Amino acid sequence: MADSLAQRVDWRALWASGDLFRFCFISLGILLHSTNETMVVTILPALVRDLASVQLVGWAFAVYELGAIIAGAAGGRLTSYISLRATLVAAALVYSTGALICATAPDMPIFLAGRLVAGLGGGALVALAFVSVERLFPRAIWPQLFGVISAIWGVAAFSGPLIGALFVEHSTWRWGFATFVGLGLVAAVTALFVLRGPQATRPKNDGRTLPPFPYLTLGSLAASVILIATAGVGIAPLRSSLLLAAGMAGIAVFFMLDARVPAVRLFPSRPLDPRTPVGNGITMVAAFSLATCSFAVYGPIVLQTLHGVSVLSTGYIIVSESIAWSVLSIVVAGAPPHRERSIVLIGALMIAGGLAGFAWAVPAGNIPAILFCAILQGGGFGMAWPFVTRIIVAAAPPSEQTVASSAVPTMQRTGYAVGAASCGIIANVSGFSHGLSGETAAGVASWLFIAYFPLAALGCIAAWRLTKDRSSGNR
Repeated sequence: MADSLAQRVDWRALWASGDLFRFCFISLGILLHSTNETMVVTILPALVRDLASVQLVGWAFAVYELGAIIAGAAGGRLTSYISLRATLVAAALVYSTGALICATAPDMPIFLAGRLVAGLGGGALVALAFVSVERLFPRAIWPQLFGVISAIWGVAAFSGPLIGALFVEHSTWRWGFATFVGLGLVAAVTALFVLRGPQATRPKNDGRTLPPFPYLTLGSLAASVILIATAGVGIAPLRSSLLLAAGMAGIAVFFMLDARVPAVRLFPSRPLDPRTPVGNGITMVAAFSLATCSFAVYGPIVLQTLHGVSVLSTGYIIVSESIAWSVLSIVVAGAPPHRERSIVLIGALMIAGGLAGFAWAVPAGNIPAILFCAILQGGGFGMAWPFVTRIIVAAAPPSEQTVASSAVPTMQRTGYAVGAASCGIIANVSGFSHGLSGETAAGVASWLFIAYFPLAALGCIAAWRLTKDRSSGNR
């Protein structure tokens, strides 16, 4: 009990010392990144009407996630070469530049370039937030500070779509991005005054030889996502098939290259091996992350075009998924270990059930059913994800447990990037290659979900194998 009291955060003392304000500022980077990431969900329908190119909708998500993955891997390492403060200022300026490009984009390709730049800046801000906590605050209060950061993620997840919807309803989508230009500049200037002291103003390099940066590994991932996304533009059977095959081969190369340099590895060894709990857990994360992108990417466009649903209503539906994720995570957080198996399986079945329900409810325009499916899917993630992460980390060798814990969000982002790129192929093959209309939206509505049934089944199988291994103690 004494240890627990000693490790409790004294928020008044933090405020008096200035550390609380410093922590709030650091957390702003996560809020900027995640709100920008989710705001585009409800902005896209209006954006497509202004810039056309509905064929490129999936790219808006894929390139942002891709930039975030690359910058997330690079952000922490850069502080070994330049100071934390300088790195954070640079990240905020890159983020602001990306938002400016998006706000002023005359066409979709320029907008996508802005999304990539904003993703690079936002991903770096997130990585630097975690580095800052480790470097600037006492170890005893890390758990509490990371808990606050998790809450900030949740706030951004359900506020982003609503913010986008409000800008579309009452102003223009361009002002949504313009707002982030200003916030990024404010963050860059504020960092110069808030981040002081040697820990923030000097590079952290203890004289050891630094591991090489994984240029080839991340480059192969970037090339793979771009190839898959390109396969969905200007659908031609031979060309699109070759590009898709090349993209899938590139992902295989990505995992091979990642395994070659343990010092900079993004995933534990044998990350997709179905014979191990780690492999089954990461497979489950990959399958469900990839399979559930369709509603976030195309749901608002299809609902507005096919059924005339308002952008604010679609925003509330998407927000309900995030709320269900957060609420169910809290509800099951204290479950005893012997309940893990049933919770993970129920969560996996809920995710798959939500996907199956969308395949009927979205074409039918049944809003209560769509809302139920969103809650079902989000709640499934909220139930399963904490325990999946715990099982993966516990099953990994001691030398790989740190990598295993970071591999879950990395795989989740990778799945989102690949999923957004691949659902562009499905949408364009199903009708959007002929433009945006009620007729083409009707053709797209069901296939966006049916096409991912095999991946949902794979996720359920991986969940069953994961919990079976866990219950038998087989690691």
